[in-house]
Amino acid sequence: MEKTNAITKNSELTSVLNTHFQGKINLARVKLISHIIIALCKVQTVTFEKLSNAFDTSVNTESSLRRIQRFIADYSLDSDLIVRLIFNLLPKQDKFILSIDRTNWKFGQTNINIFMLGVVYKGVAFPLLFTMLDKRGNSNSTERIELINKFIRLFGKDVIASIVADREFVGEQWLGFLNRNGIRYYIRIRVILSILRRG
Repeated sequence: MEKTNAITKNSELTSVLNTHFQGKINLARVKLISHIIIALCKVQTVTFEKLSNAFDTSVNTESSLRRIQRFIADYSLDSDLIVRLIFNLLPKQDKFILSIDRTNWKFGQTNINIFMLGVVYKGVAFPLLFTMLDKRGNSNSTERIELINKFIRLFGKDVIASIVADREFVGEQWLGFLNRNGIRYYIRIRVILSILRRG
């Protein structure tokens, strides 16, 4: 029964993905992506060996492992397709709160700095778009504007209820862009006391 349920889930997910991708990704790759997603939910790790062990398929583990390795090494997913898929799977709303944030750490001598845009639903931000910054520290106005413009290109400006961000996301050019486009925003203020004193 458990095996049957797993096969059913895989078939259902394959059907959803195949409908969404509309022939832009061939069926064999769509099935592989379905296997990977379901395996990720089971083992909660991106280790290829563990993922291949969790595939619900009659194919042996070594073959599944080679399929994953070839897919990751050789196939370039269209990021816009994935972004639209995630967005379309979110509960339908007229407008969405967007969240922007950044995380920065080092891997050996390499700086990893990710600037992320998410869609907020019931207090949880679902990552949607990101850009890798080739530096340490904060994003600049141009990088922020480019990320928001990419969202607008994909989904339109009218679906944005507001943007929420931490206090590092300030700047005249950036806030001017939001004001000119009529995009509401909620950004923490760095020196609230001095502003209150000015009254």
